[in-house]
Amino acid sequence: MKLAFVGGTGPEGLGLATRFAHAGHSVAIGSRSKERGEEGAAKVREVVPQADVTGGENADVIADADVVFLAFPYSGQKATLQALADSLEGKIVCTVVAPLEFRQGVGAVALNVEGNSALQEAMEQLPKSRVVSAFQNMSAEKLLELDEEIESDVLVCGKDVEAKELIIGLANEIAGVRGLDGGGPSQSRYVEMLTSMLINLNRKYKTQTSIKVVGI
Repeated sequence: MKLAFVGGTGPEGLGLATRFAHAGHSVAIGSRSKERGEEGAAKVREVVPQADVTGGENADVIADADVVFLAFPYSGQKATLQALADSLEGKIVCTVVAPLEFRQGVGAVALNVEGNSALQEAMEQLPKSRVVSAFQNMSAEKLLELDEEIESDVLVCGKDVEAKELIIGLANEIAGVRGLDGGGPSQSRYVEMLTSMLINLNRKYKTQTSIKVVGI
């Protein structure tokens, strides 16, 4: 498949793009400028020399993509989706967005989202797209360590069953990772909020944490 990453020059977008390029998928790194998108593609190619990877402006890289990942900060979600809504019509869209901010003396703090979750807000802005959420809790650093398995579960939330199954399948292609159906759109709120906790744990214990569900 061709996987496009809107805002793919950030750590999480580059990490996921690198893993999926390593798995044999064609990836496209998008940014607000063509130059930054191409720079992101070059970084993926440094880690996966044989990768089928391109870069460019967000609108250009999503044109022929099978799946589009939203990997930008929550602060840019409304404006970015407003600009790309028409181009994303009919596409499977996976948001990796976790609403949080960093406060001095506190660390990462989860934000209250008026629409209950970033996923639900994205679904409202993209009514003609097949939007799900996943991968918010994965370490960007671990994603770039291709020789290492990642001991983690990926909770996929949304109402489109086929789209969720596709994203679960992609998660399962990352060594050590298991994709799980996390429920409907409202459940994404809890997955998103866990991200700030994991960031703070990482800082406190000087490590890279992840989420694992036992009993399944």
